[in-house]
Amino acid sequence: MGNNFSRRGLLGGALATLPAIAQAQQPARDAVSPRQAARRTALPPLKARLGHQFGALSERTAAWVARFGVDAICTSPVVGDPARLYPTVDEMRTMLDIAAKWKVKVELVDSVLLTSSLIDNERHPAIMLAQSPERDRDIEAFQNHIRTCAQTGIRTLKYNMSILGVVRAEEVPGRGDTVYNRWNFAEAQAKDPPLTRAGLVNADAFWERIDYFLSHVVPVANEYKVRIACHPQDPGMPPQGYRGIDNVLGTIDGLKRFVGMHESPWHGLNFCQGTISENLQHPNDEIGDVIRWFGSRNKIFNVHFRNIRGHRDDFVAEIFPDEGDVDFVKALKVYREVGYADLLMPDHAPRVVGAGAADGSNENFAFEFGYIRGLIQAEQDIV
Repeated sequence: MGNNFSRRGLLGGALATLPAIAQAQQPARDAVSPRQAARRTALPPLKARLGHQFGALSERTAAWVARFGVDAICTSPVVGDPARLYPTVDEMRTMLDIAAKWKVKVELVDSVLLTSSLIDNERHPAIMLAQSPERDRDIEAFQNHIRTCAQTGIRTLKYNMSILGVVRAEEVPGRGDTVYNRWNFAEAQAKDPPLTRAGLVNADAFWERIDYFLSHVVPVANEYKVRIACHPQDPGMPPQGYRGIDNVLGTIDGLKRFVGMHESPWHGLNFCQGTISENLQHPNDEIGDVIRWFGSRNKIFNVHFRNIRGHRDDFVAEIFPDEGDVDFVKALKVYREVGYADLLMPDHAPRVVGAGAADGSNENFAFEFGYIRGLIQAEQDIV
């Protein structure tokens, strides 16, 4: 036959060309767009670390966080004298000695004052009620706490400027035997709740109280180089307020105004991602730009890495991080993008029905530690 080829020869020739074809196709598969290439080049290594927070440090709690490999914590020293509204250096060092025994790093502490409780339950309400001379006495105690932080190597002092505390309406069934907290403003407002002992506090009055506090404490934070980190008001409310209170730190614009008052590198936020999400109409779409705005200005001193389901004025909170509306993988990439180098803490773990005083939250926190640790490690592997 004039056309001299065989099936074996044809097959052998085809097989011989496969490596060349694969090699030719390889660049196409691996190619990235200029935008992707620029992003890969510009993205810094992830510096965020796993953290946690709880009340006074004890041998039990220190051993517990050490067991799960938590990188650093926010806790509080035991203040021996209830009349003294700040810890002494010795009390701070006792706390740090317990931490050192279990190889736990303390990076933040909570203030004895300015907690997240409802003002009606607050033992020291003078700062938020603008009651002098008690207000000046309490502010002096806060200043002293800044000084003891500086003397003992604590980077950050955490606080709230809240009158309503953490406001929720009801519990709803959650995953397994857990329950979650829900908030719906319209339903809560329809019940016509009474005023708190603060009475009516409009936006102007609230901003005056915030300004008075910051004018006295930011200069001390500057002097001693200790960061003071304020938690947003949880949750935000419409401008007419709730129970007579206009929650001015319950909007993104309000928080932007707050960090711009008495501008200082030592004055910023305990950035609760859950609370921030509660103040957005479209949390998953909007949270990235909010992180960028505050993170690019170095105003995020700590992150409560908490998720929600829903949106402003109508949401379910205190849920597990993997089942909320906010994509934590996307959020973590933004923290990496802005160079955030502090802690990501789980917060408000779901309660277990019938679990007793501990509410079963410790085992739920253990799940959240593993979840956040896994996200961090996966993002660290992306170069």
